[in-house]
Amino acid sequence: MATSAEYVEFVCEQIKGTGTIRYRKMFGEYMVYVNEKPILLVCDNMVFVKKLDCIAEKMADAQKGMPYSGAKEHYILDIEDGELSKEIVTLLEEVTPLPKPKKKKTDTKKQ
Repeated sequence: MATSAEYVEFVCEQIKGTGTIRYRKMFGEYMVYVNEKPILLVCDNMVFVKKLDCIAEKMADAQKGMPYSGAKEHYILDIEDGELSKEIVTLLEEVTPLPKPKKKKTDTKKQ
């Protein structure tokens, strides 16, 4: 089951106030960016966050799962808990680097 647009809008509303928020559809699911950093992965109407040390204590009792086949195990964020969600997003935003710009393809054919 793919994530609905309504659900990803709800996710963004729950973390409002943590920075500049946008989302992007990727392979039928969504990546939520905060200050241009990829923070939340929304798959099958569930919110996944990377298992990082900075949130391990706060997410100790959280469910874990894989957002898609072949992915590493992630924490499942209880997005209904707005206070916890904002806290986790803020912690992740501090340690998540900006994505590296993609290099433009150049024509390497010689004539």
